Amino acid sequence: MKQIGIVGVPMDLGQGRRGVDMGPSAIRYGRLQEVLEGLGHQVHDYGDIKVPVVESLRQQREQGGMGYLEAIRAVCQDTIETLARMPAEVFPIVLGGDHSIAMGSVTGAGRGGRIGVIWVDAHADFNTPQTSPSGNIHGMPLAHLCGLGDARLVNLGHPGAKVRPEDVVLIGIRSLDAGEVALLRERGVTVYTMKEVDVQGIPAIAAQVTEKFRGFERVHLSLDADVLDPEIAPGVGTPVAGGLTYREAHLLMELLADASLVTSLDLVEVNPILDVANRTARMMVELASSLLGKKIY
Repeated sequence: MKQIGIVGVPMDLGQGRRGVDMGPSAIRYGRLQEVLEGLGHQVHDYGDIKVPVVESLRQQREQGGMGYLEAIRAVCQDTIETLARMPAEVFPIVLGGDHSIAMGSVTGAGRGGRIGVIWVDAHADFNTPQTSPSGNIHGMPLAHLCGLGDARLVNLGHPGAKVRPEDVVLIGIRSLDAGEVALLRERGVTVYTMKEVDVQGIPAIAAQVTEKFRGFERVHLSLDADVLDPEIAPGVGTPVAGGLTYREAHLLMELLADASLVTSLDLVEVNPILDVANRTARMMVELASSLLGKKIY
């Protein structure tokens, strides 16, 4: 059984739709701690990182470009420091908030060493300020973790890239910008789009991911709720039709659990305002429980 540390990062500064800042509360309301304790884990909730309300930063947004960068940078730095204070044996679960929080969670979970990243998402989040059509930072965290983009975000925690592009796997991708496609190919990132999910199936993909990260001391799973089909997870700000089904998502978590691969986890982009009866948050809790050992038999 694991020692698990939960920390919330209720941030909606990285994207344009309000409500995702309530994601950590929705996931907690979905009984995340109770479910994981029911599996035998020891769970401690470290509370939430302090995030400024967007209205207090409106002038910063009006200045244009890379909206709220300094506020996002400060929140991610606090996230890094919070994870650093956790004992090394603790399995961190970071609750978002928009996906820009991963610049803090991945860096903190890596503790300055090599870390593999499994990015399960409808989007690659591999834009830079130069390629992004929107300027929203939640579409850029993975690129910055790989050393591409604005130096203020690339150098969070410590100078330089936090993740090698060859140590990244994307799963469930079905919406990419042209600039992201070029960067992903150029940097050699492993990408499993929904076409690969359909053709190869989750078991084959999970086996390849397991082999890729065999021997890694740390592997971080960053799970964006919009990887799921909107029919089963309506509470997201950027839904894309044709996502993972209920069983595909659970099977992926179950096979990763069997491999004892993952050492830290993000649950991000749950927007309760857009949800139905907290369905999306409860789905994320179920997936976390499958990753952390819940079995059918």
